[in-house]
Amino acid sequence: MSHPLPMFNLAPAHAPRSVVVPRTPEEVAAAVRAAAAAGEQVHPIGAGHGWARPIEGGVALLTRELAGVQVDAAAARARVGAGTTWAQVIAAAAPHGLAPLAGSAPAVGVIGYLLGGGLSPLGRTYGWAADHVRSFEIVTGTGELVTASASSHPDLFAALLGGKHAPGVVTAAEIDMVPLHAVYGGGLFFDAADAEAVLGEWAAWSARMPDEVNTSAALLRLPDLPSVPEPLRGRCVVHVRVAIVGDESTGRALLEPIRKVARPIVDTVATLPVAAIGAVHADPEEPMPVLEAGALLASFDLDAVRALLGAAGPQVEAPLAVVEVRRLGGRLAQPPSRPDAVAGRDAAYGLFVVSAPVPELFAGPVPAAVGGLARALAPWASGRFQPNFVGALNQPTALDAAWPDEVRARLEQVRRSYDPAGVINH
Repeated sequence: MSHPLPMFNLAPAHAPRSVVVPRTPEEVAAAVRAAAAAGEQVHPIGAGHGWARPIEGGVALLTRELAGVQVDAAAARARVGAGTTWAQVIAAAAPHGLAPLAGSAPAVGVIGYLLGGGLSPLGRTYGWAADHVRSFEIVTGTGELVTASASSHPDLFAALLGGKHAPGVVTAAEIDMVPLHAVYGGGLFFDAADAEAVLGEWAAWSARMPDEVNTSAALLRLPDLPSVPEPLRGRCVVHVRVAIVGDESTGRALLEPIRKVARPIVDTVATLPVAAIGAVHADPEEPMPVLEAGALLASFDLDAVRALLGAAGPQVEAPLAVVEVRRLGGRLAQPPSRPDAVAGRDAAYGLFVVSAPVPELFAGPVPAAVGGLARALAPWASGRFQPNFVGALNQPTALDAAWPDEVRARLEQVRRSYDPAGVINH
């Protein structure tokens, strides 16, 4: 029997045997030990953005009662409880002129995002969010409360920095933030007729931009709904997103080649307070059923643009709401200063695909469209994946392929050490 859980993606039908909502780390530990004694698995759930496949049996452990943010403004640091969203951290940090390296959707939970590495709209400038984690507090699969850091349980700490599937329930994280009040950011929306010109220019432009420029480009098929701005309703558009760390005059000069290639239908790029960083991608906030897939690309050029448009462009009847290509590189490519498991440092671009929210199309048309796009872009694919962007439409082996063999072996060893019975399931 399915169980209503607080998930953003409504596609999977979850059916845990029971649900627990602990209020303290000690209650988390008690729940983990009880599940282990009963031979059941524990499924930790924060904000619920990342679940791509259904939970079947076991204990769904909701961390929402552990949520909370404590900001140490002098140290530019915050302690964040599990179940907290990035919107809450952004709101707590902004009055101090600080910014966490949150994701593109502020409603995403902090912990799951950090465990996958954490790709921020400011990532090219400041690196992966995991690079800014000081410690994790975690209840291991054996029910032990542990603080993992560079000096305490360093093997576990390294695995939690990007290894995605923690061998326990993370109850809190301590993170560093960056001093930042505002960015020059937002989006340029172009008509579908200009797709090849805009995406071709964006591909060349994004490849030469300095680290201060964070950008992605997405082909959007927008519904004819009141929640969509009137000029964009029911249209297929190209959405160029930018977050430039610098003043407005510098940002305008850097963005000029994109503004010149075609006339935007809508231009929202302006000086944004950091608290409004979610406006850059303008991701939907209401739960909906979707299927997703992602991959990393070694390059993205005009030929790749044409291949993408040939498989999923405006002239194709593809049941895909979003086809996004995000520029990586910059500080995201910087080697880590300590051992970690962050995947994607060597990729130039990331591809992410979201289906139309129409369950009737999930069995055939959506997988066929995503498969066709994957085949079209195969010459540019790196063969690796970013864990936070692996979805239900990826092959089951995609998550394993996120890491080189030696990193994957290290992650498996850590999981065996801290969760030998495999109690924790993600």
